[in-house]
Amino acid sequence: MRGSARRLAVSILAATVAAMGLASPAQAATNPFTAAQACNNDFGGSWAYASDGHRSIYHSDGTKVGDVYLMYNGATGYNCVATLKRVAVGSTTGVSAGIRVEGGSWVEDPGNYKYYAAIQRSAVDKCVMYRGEVMYFTSWVSAGRSSWGNCG
Repeated sequence: MRGSARRLAVSILAATVAAMGLASPAQAATNPFTAAQACNNDFGGSWAYASDGHRSIYHSDGTKVGDVYLMYNGATGYNCVATLKRVAVGSTTGVSAGIRVEGGSWVEDPGNYKYYAAIQRSAVDKCVMYRGEVMYFTSWVSAGRSSWGNCG
């Protein structure tokens, strides 16, 4: 009887641990894309990380849910914003990338994607703002830069 009780307890414990791991999107796989790869994949070209062009996206519970990057293509003068998911990676869930070029309004690429969202805009001789959002359970979590920067 003791052996049966022990096996039952171990089985219940294993099932509980497995269920907890499956329930949390924070337990997802590592994102296989970098920001440069995301911009290249969607728009082609060679992309460099812009100075002051990265923000981590954290939920209020402390979970890092993503990263948003501002990239620059020196050959074209375009900027690309890529938001990389850090939760529910590989699952189709909400993610958005947005950019605002001086003199214009916000433009975004919101959708349900497996790995990232990306958007590009020309910003020759202009400053930009950028932001990224990731859906975490039932709420959007965002980060970015809401002041003008990366002018040129």
